Amino acid sequence: MRDSGAPAMGSPSFPAFPREAVVGGGLEPGEKGLVFQETPKLLQAVQPVLGEEEAEIPNGSAPGAPPEVRLSLRRWAVVLLFSCYSLCNAFQWIQYGSINNIFLYFYGVSTFAIDWLSMCYMLTYIPLLFPVAWLLDKKGLRLIALAGSALNCLGAWVKLGSLKPHLFPVTVLGQVICSVAQVFILGMPSRIASVWFGSQEVSTACSIAVFGNQLGIAVGFVLPPILVPNLEDQEQLAYHISIMFFITAAVATVLFILVVIVFREKPPFPPSRAQALIWSKPPEEYSYVQSILRLLHNTNFVLLIVAYGLNTGCFYALSTLLNRMVIHHYPGEEVNAGRIGLTLVISGMAGALLSGIWLDKTKTYKQTTLGVYIMSLVGLVAYTFTLSLGHLWVVFLTAGVLGFFMTGYLPLGFEFAAELTYPESEGTSSGLLNVSAQVFGIIFTIGQGKIIDHFGTQAGNLFLCAFLLLGTIVTVFIKADLRRQQANLDSEQTRLQDSRHIPDYGL
Repeated sequence: MRDSGAPAMGSPSFPAFPREAVVGGGLEPGEKGLVFQETPKLLQAVQPVLGEEEAEIPNGSAPGAPPEVRLSLRRWAVVLLFSCYSLCNAFQWIQYGSINNIFLYFYGVSTFAIDWLSMCYMLTYIPLLFPVAWLLDKKGLRLIALAGSALNCLGAWVKLGSLKPHLFPVTVLGQVICSVAQVFILGMPSRIASVWFGSQEVSTACSIAVFGNQLGIAVGFVLPPILVPNLEDQEQLAYHISIMFFITAAVATVLFILVVIVFREKPPFPPSRAQALIWSKPPEEYSYVQSILRLLHNTNFVLLIVAYGLNTGCFYALSTLLNRMVIHHYPGEEVNAGRIGLTLVISGMAGALLSGIWLDKTKTYKQTTLGVYIMSLVGLVAYTFTLSLGHLWVVFLTAGVLGFFMTGYLPLGFEFAAELTYPESEGTSSGLLNVSAQVFGIIFTIGQGKIIDHFGTQAGNLFLCAFLLLGTIVTVFIKADLRRQQANLDSEQTRLQDSRHIPDYGL
């Protein structure tokens, strides 16, 4: 029951808080959250203290209550679960390419047909990005998460119907379904990080979200050569392929069920002041088409689209054709080819995680992105000239260096885009980056594949080196217009200025 004698919000004795920071909503019953002390110290004295870091929060907030910026404990479950089903989807992308020669023999199709089982992931993304990005903005994270995990699960089960050599079209159908699921996955890391995490951990959270996708590629390199040995007996081969497909389908099913149970649309309170400003805007003010037009008129972001596409497209091409290149120089080394791919991606995951932590500490987006880009080029040049030396341990070493920087670039691109384009939707900016990556990925995979067939692996890798050099030059011209960081700083300054004018009530 509100005390009728209490001073009203906005009166001289009780100054109003800034309008742009007011955020409605409350926690679900029983939900817990970490509390940032956003109310002035004089007012904190009238609030019950339930713990240093964690407190039960009533469902809903009273009208006129001070704005809250809080971190929900659920955020870690959300990002880790997303990372897991992203892992499963990425595994299905590379599971054919990592044992390219075995599937080539089993289905009796051309090398180009097997390559398309990977490239279909890139192809389907391009026309479906904008409908899915629109859904993400209109319907939110939960619907997109459910759709992505459900399609990933369905595609995995469809592949179980392709265990005969003449059923190659069925495995293509399953892979296409999984590729559609990827459209609901790739643009989510920066959106999840921004919606659920505070300003001092947002880049780390984005790195964790990207981490799952890269771990899936790593598992996709190492597990298929172990589960599916290179056998001549097609019945035995079908049996081993069925084991791999069954394991994948079972894992995808469990993850879909967990998404249904755990995933939520957004936390009950904004995790940062930048998010509080976005939440306070009326929904009718947002126009999806206008958002895309604003993004495409942002010169720095357009340059980042090109640079990101060149780097990630090179990574897609290398991942798809790695088995073919290693087997060419080291015949019969399918398992080691998978391990080289594993080294490439595992070192990249370390690079991605360290990049995210570094960004949260330093906020040096432009410098870090450029430095990682240059080192990606150096790593690819080293890999190019050591692949044919005849020493597998050298290939492992150079692949590790290449992966650390090239894969470590992925979350950097997402987070740099979020900074350059704030307050536009992270799903839309990430989606445009990924479209660029898919387009360049298709071009580079086809181009490098043809060059390898006619001129050898070294020429194919030099082809990619030329485009990484171009991407490095483009990155130099991107200006570090960090709009999200500026919004957080402006909001903090406004809060401090208002808190100085709150009178002493003698509390």
